[in-house]
Amino acid sequence: MSFLLANYHTHTKRCQHASGEDADYVETALQAGYQVLGFSDHSPWPFSSGYVSPIRMHEDRLDDYIASVHSLQKIYEGRIRIHLGLEAEYFPRYHDCLQRMRDRGISYFILGQHYADSEEDTPYTGNECVTADGVMRYAESTVQAILTGLFVYLAHPDLFMRHRTDEQFDPVCEKAADMICQACLEMHLPIEYNLLGVRYQQWGKSRGYPSTPFWEYAKKYGNTVILGMDAHAPSHLDGPDIRREALERLHTLGYPVIDRLPMDSGL
Repeated sequence: MSFLLANYHTHTKRCQHASGEDADYVETALQAGYQVLGFSDHSPWPFSSGYVSPIRMHEDRLDDYIASVHSLQKIYEGRIRIHLGLEAEYFPRYHDCLQRMRDRGISYFILGQHYADSEEDTPYTGNECVTADGVMRYAESTVQAILTGLFVYLAHPDLFMRHRTDEQFDPVCEKAADMICQACLEMHLPIEYNLLGVRYQQWGKSRGYPSTPFWEYAKKYGNTVILGMDAHAPSHLDGPDIRREALERLHTLGYPVIDRLPMDSGL
């Protein structure tokens, strides 16, 4: 089986913190040699409190998102394979919403547990995880999400390091890594090595992930890893140097890396 250049973690401007037209992402992917592009914008949620999120797609944009991706699938048929997905948290109170979104045509969900419960009444994971209790809430909610079997992979498993330094990867963080990696192994769920984080590191900035101590600690589990560009602009899809750097790190640590999800196993 030949190497497949694929990315399943791609956002759109509908999430309010990304830029570029949908077709621009596809054109950039083609120019960079991609064979597969999966759109996975931040999922909308029908918050019962009436809360309106500033960091994700609004419910009234979902139909447009679905129609746009379906249109691109037809326009670029035979040139690149395009998938329609969402990056979503798991909020138990809104469990049924994920199934309803699937019924509307969403073919896959990436787990990105940015909030331990609902965004409307709990803090962002990165902020909450500056405390030990916050780290454990993230780990517990992520494990609960993994065990639902609703997701194709776990994005940035080390998100709890968002506002922690390498030196702050402590025994609580080790326990969180243990819980998450063991659950992913149980469910045969890949974990993502987040390349937007690598890009920020190359820029001399830090998003806290990919966290070197996390990946060094978790290598004992041998979780299957997938690369995710986490593209928030068309230009984020380019960057073979970033992929090479990530693959070198992962191979040095001994992680098995996959290049595709099961829906593309025949390519």
